[in-house]
Amino acid sequence: MSIAASCAREQRSTNISHRHQRRPLNGSIVSVGAAHNLERSWSGFDGNCMSRVCHDRLMDPRDMTGRIVLVTGAASGIGKATAELFAAHGAMVVATDRDEIVGRDDERITTRRLDVTDDNDVASVIAEIGERHGRLDALVNNAGLAIPAPIDGDGYRAAWDMSIDVMLAGPMRLIRAALPLLRNSDAPRIVNVSSPDGVGGSAGNSPYTAAKHGLVGLTKSLAVEFGDEGITVNAVCPGPVRTGITAGIPDEMKDKFARRRVPLRRYADPIEIAHGIFHLAMPASSYITGHALLVDGGMTIKNN
Repeated sequence: MSIAASCAREQRSTNISHRHQRRPLNGSIVSVGAAHNLERSWSGFDGNCMSRVCHDRLMDPRDMTGRIVLVTGAASGIGKATAELFAAHGAMVVATDRDEIVGRDDERITTRRLDVTDDNDVASVIAEIGERHGRLDALVNNAGLAIPAPIDGDGYRAAWDMSIDVMLAGPMRLIRAALPLLRNSDAPRIVNVSSPDGVGGSAGNSPYTAAKHGLVGLTKSLAVEFGDEGITVNAVCPGPVRTGITAGIPDEMKDKFARRRVPLRRYADPIEIAHGIFHLAMPASSYITGHALLVDGGMTIKNN
């Protein structure tokens, strides 16, 4: 069969299948939810809904209204922008950080202190979410730090231990604790914030690089492990961003680096990274899992 004939046949098949898809009042086609609920979402094609997933898929699958989201490292930078973006789209956000979160604690954003290296802190925050909401729809593991450390430096071991504890063991603690609540969601999402160093490397920064590589590995492994439950697990790898971590770099050095290494020739604003996280956390992103999304202005492509 020719390529053209094959494509035509595929199109006919697609058109037939679309006739059997459910249409909401606005006329748009809505696909039925996660794989583990697919077989019980519809009773034939007669429209009888058999699960909450079916009902929710009649709504806009990009809508985050009322969804429960936990964001770590939310006092500033990417975490703050992410929490505010979810809240602006109607989500109920629990914004956490080891440091005090100043400015916003309202009907959409609840702030809590959380040290991701402390098992008791993690258990307390997750227990409160369970008591108040009974489920968690999206977990965003964003808490991080950067400690430059040459491997032969005196502070290397301390930098290694802290980097692994915060940026690899921290997400592990949150995922393990939150799993029962994620299993109560109809569209559970885990988004881990890694780095281009999580798929590459840089000199004098091996503790950070090792932690971020580990986080990408954790992401991919759990995507396979949770696949039959419909829990998607993805990572976002932000390039150079104007955050507290990079605040100490003079602007002229930022501009020089961006012009030399980044095709878009600039640092990102935190909200640009937040949009990548938001995309992976939506109910609509039900067939994306195990992916490390580079939000780096093309830096990794150019420098590989």
